[in-house]
Amino acid sequence: MSRVIYVVLDGLGDDLIPELGDRTPLEAARTPNLDALAARGVNGSVVTVGEGIAPESDIAVFSVLGYDPRVYHAGRGPMEGLGAGMDIRDGDLVYRVNFATVAGDGRTIVDRRVGRNLTSEEAKALAEEANAMIALPDATARLVATVEHRGVLLIRRESGALSAEVTNTDPAYERIGALGVAKETFDDVVQPCEPLPGNAGDERARAAAALTNEYLARAFEVLDASEVNEKRRANGSMPANIVLTRDAGDHLPSPPTFEERFGARWACFVEMPVERGISMVLGMGQVEVPMMTGSFATQYRTWARTALEEIERYDGLYVHIKGPDIPAHDGRFRDKLENVEAIDEHFFGTLLPELPEDVTVAVTADHSTSCARKAHTDDPVPLVIAGPHVEPDDVRTFGERAARAGALGALNGLEIMPRLLGEFG
Repeated sequence: MSRVIYVVLDGLGDDLIPELGDRTPLEAARTPNLDALAARGVNGSVVTVGEGIAPESDIAVFSVLGYDPRVYHAGRGPMEGLGAGMDIRDGDLVYRVNFATVAGDGRTIVDRRVGRNLTSEEAKALAEEANAMIALPDATARLVATVEHRGVLLIRRESGALSAEVTNTDPAYERIGALGVAKETFDDVVQPCEPLPGNAGDERARAAAALTNEYLARAFEVLDASEVNEKRRANGSMPANIVLTRDAGDHLPSPPTFEERFGARWACFVEMPVERGISMVLGMGQVEVPMMTGSFATQYRTWARTALEEIERYDGLYVHIKGPDIPAHDGRFRDKLENVEAIDEHFFGTLLPELPEDVTVAVTADHSTSCARKAHTDDPVPLVIAGPHVEPDDVRTFGERAARAGALGALNGLEIMPRLLGEFG
């Protein structure tokens, strides 16, 4: 089995954009290194979770790593919490949260991500304030700030377990079974937390919903009056005066490890806690890499050099790069294009020339994020696999439409890893 570097570019796929000549940001970007990889590899098009499902990253990552999220997932909250270093016990209610901005009524959402300028330091200070000042009846709550506006909320009831079978208060996402799915259209209003259909008779779900609603009400009071937010208002920035909850879980899943499932010892390096939590649950090694402290050029070159070093220690590396997803959520298609170009030039431009000949490289995405719709979609994403055991097809560029003509054809995300490690490994 050859060694593998598997790169997932978050939110890479997109819609056609008139200003880019009816091309996607990926198609319009200058990507000589990815194009060269496509030309010497085999290509295909991937629906990462399923048609009609605009996946969040957690379920998509499970899928492209070869694990059916319908079977092995237990909610995004616990994955985020595990990746953030939290102690998670069975019966805890754990949410992924966004710090957000609401109007004075505490319900009307002004911005789901606080204008994307909340610093991690500000978020940490707000979380500490909430933890010190919010008390719940018969329960404890802990809010952990992770990266910028993102965080995790854990509620633990003293008298018994809670159930995660409750709805999101974040209107941009819904629950379909265990899957968290992005919504294209929604009302900008904080939603009440309720037991999911069929769970109204479950006391644990009713208690979970009541505690969540109580927490959000108190969080608005505390955060809206925070000195951190007073300073933000004085500086002309939006206050981070509420948290929006989504994708609850009440336990950690216990899937077979990656090595048990595929017979290979892999490690990962990632930016966000959710991907770290997933890799931890799958028993992967953890590689620490610098976060975005400098330019994209510095970060991506450092990541590539790290991959070249670490591939000597493992059978494979899973590398998750967040970059393209962030500007797409805000509709900034030119910024997305420039980020893709930076990844091509600095990550792949550093990695590929020095890559040992026996290493296979695969590149895909966890989902499409549409700049036009400012949301995740179920649209297919490109996949390329290049390496010593790969017979090239006729595709010469890396892009959404070019990939459809590849020899791999149309795949589901679950098919990637078995083929990567079996047919091309």
